[in-house]
Amino acid sequence: MGLLTILQKNKWDVGGQRTLRPYWRNYFEKTDGIVWVVDSCDAVRMQDCRAELWALLGEERLAGASILILANKQDLPGALPPEEIRKLLSLHDIATHSWRIQSTSAYTGENLFDAFDWLLEDIRARLYYHHREDTKV
Repeated sequence: MGLLTILQKNKWDVGGQRTLRPYWRNYFEKTDGIVWVVDSCDAVRMQDCRAELWALLGEERLAGASILILANKQDLPGALPPEEIRKLLSLHDIATHSWRIQSTSAYTGENLFDAFDWLLEDIRARLYYHHREDTKV
């Protein structure tokens, strides 16, 4: 069995404000994973969140990228549970990307390590698989 080392990890926090969204496309090249942070306490903006996420999923340069959806602020009262967010964002309809939704709290750190472990493992498995396919004789 071979070993594939990921040599470089670039991370970008590009922000979700409406004025910053046109700049997102500057970061799509060679993207292997996306972390999509959802404010679980903001039900009003879920449709906007859904529309933006689905627009990203349609970007050709993001084809195959692993998608980690963080259902953040789960430590606060009134936070929507991940299953409800899954429905509101129509995550069950994603067929073009590997994805996971994870309940988290940036404040307490709850589940953040597990979430990023999944993302890195999903990317590693995909890159290793493609590396193996490319080296077959």
